[in-house]
Amino acid sequence: MSTSATGTQAEPRRGSSGGSGSSDPDLPSRLRLAVGRLNRRIRVDSAAALPPLQTSVLATLEDHAPLRLSELARREAVTPPTMSRVLAALDDAGLLVRTPDPQDARSALVHLSDKGHDAIRRIRTERTASLAQRLDRLDPEQRAALEAALPALERLVEE
Repeated sequence: MSTSATGTQAEPRRGSSGGSGSSDPDLPSRLRLAVGRLNRRIRVDSAAALPPLQTSVLATLEDHAPLRLSELARREAVTPPTMSRVLAALDDAGLLVRTPDPQDARSALVHLSDKGHDAIRRIRTERTASLAQRLDRLDPEQRAALEAALPALERLVEE
């Protein structure tokens, strides 16, 4: 830590990964840390019993099913053997259904069971409630700043 002119200790500057036009060269690092930590807090605050990858697979299936294992693995950026293990766990929990692929008898299409739809709905509801409680801690100016930043944040996650 360094000491400022007023004699107080200042946080050390974190490494910057640049970014033109930003008044804060640490913006990418600070944003990455804040978003990552907020995501972890929301997962911890909610009572969801599923690991993150399983939850992500449920969400992907809700939005894009039916999918083959290989397509799910590609969308989740994991290997097919990893996806196979994830699907086995979700299948054991009764959260998905596999049906024969009419275009390839060697493959199966995966989609959510009714229990899987209920699970992802419950997880999303719990996580939204957790975030709402955290947002309630902010003053009106901070909430307005987040609302104004939403279009930019949404653009960051676009493909």
